[in-house]
Amino acid sequence: MMCDVDDVASLFFVPLALWVASCWFFVPLALLLSSYYLFVNFHKDVLQRANQLEAEGRQIYHCEVGQPSSGAPQTVANAAVEALRGPPDTSRMGYTDAFGILPLRQKISQHYKNNYNIPDEDRIDTDRIVVTTGSSGGFLLAFTACFDAGDVVAIASSGYPCYRNILQALGCELANVNISSEFKLTAVELRNEIKQRKDEGKKPLQGLILSSPSNPTGAMLSVHELKELCGLCDEEGIRFLSDEIYHGITYGKNEGTAISFSSTAVVINSFSKYYSMSGWRLGWMILPEDLVEPVNVLQQNMFINAPTISQTAALKCWDDDTIEELEEHVARYRTSRDFILQYMENFKEIPAENIAPADGGFYVYVDLGDDNVCLEKELGSTEMCSQLLENEGVALTPGTDFEDPANNLGNRRFRISYSGSIETIEMAMDKFHSFWPTWVEQIKNAKKT
Repeated sequence: MMCDVDDVASLFFVPLALWVASCWFFVPLALLLSSYYLFVNFHKDVLQRANQLEAEGRQIYHCEVGQPSSGAPQTVANAAVEALRGPPDTSRMGYTDAFGILPLRQKISQHYKNNYNIPDEDRIDTDRIVVTTGSSGGFLLAFTACFDAGDVVAIASSGYPCYRNILQALGCELANVNISSEFKLTAVELRNEIKQRKDEGKKPLQGLILSSPSNPTGAMLSVHELKELCGLCDEEGIRFLSDEIYHGITYGKNEGTAISFSSTAVVINSFSKYYSMSGWRLGWMILPEDLVEPVNVLQQNMFINAPTISQTAALKCWDDDTIEELEEHVARYRTSRDFILQYMENFKEIPAENIAPADGGFYVYVDLGDDNVCLEKELGSTEMCSQLLENEGVALTPGTDFEDPANNLGNRRFRISYSGSIETIEMAMDKFHSFWPTWVEQIKNAKKT
């Protein structure tokens, strides 16, 4: 249930409230930190080992990191330098309004009008736009404003691990909803979860957090599927949090935004992916009216405001020169995506249906299937990625980061990130192809004994 403004305010006026005195936060956090399934450790282990090998002089092909290799657009970087070199009254970069500088919120509002055909009468008021400390800050604000400890929040069984970790740290319960054969969570899957919970007498869902395009699968809801999902959430009183941080990086499908179909949905976005500003820690949220004041109080107490220099520079994100540069990045991602998907056809042991559709973002997600793993001998995707890194210098991410631990699919699946250069992808896939027969032989021998 959502806290009202007075509840939120009183929470913070207790000495060191939330961060120090709130046992409902720290007990689940302690359990989380002691859990084997703190998923981000697997991803960090791969990156740490890859960097270690690189420091030893090895050539490493990084296909594990989910961030653009290109850095911020030149116009944005120049704007940051210019702002810092300005006179003291403009370069001191002090605090901004909790929701961010007005010109940036106006730019974001115009972005939705231009890109999603939001009519003038439904134009997003800047009072509903909050500039956040990356999408991560947006998740924490949204989860805290929307849910209480003990609330049940639905997530896709294959999804971004930080949803799971932050929600558990806040004391929420998780409902892992199985994805479809197309690697999607649609209204069909959510409706099945709702019915099953009712039939079994379980607590109803209070929320749903979902990314489209998805990390790790790259699968994207069609506009019709998104509309259906929003409608179902509104019917059932489920707060829908729509993670749209990979918007702009899509391949042939039209994007839809949840605010086109729901007045209660929360949209979370970021400058990290399409805008290539991952280190600048800048994102935004579009809020329904009932969450504006609670989030305002939370933002003031948790973050004060998003980084001021990042906000100032981001004003250049929609300039023509910037968009031209960013679209060149997307063209590069498309080339790398097509190369990987075509190359995967050479892996005859992996059927096409085991490869997620990669509609957007910069990931290809692969299920090895039962035939290409021997889990009883600890030969799954985690071991495969480890051997591939050690023997060939190719860094991929095992699915253990992303999967519901109860479904036993994490050690069958792995993610290829193609956010780097085309040359990196080509070399990585060549080396993976050379390594593959060795892996297949290991599995055959393991299953014989």
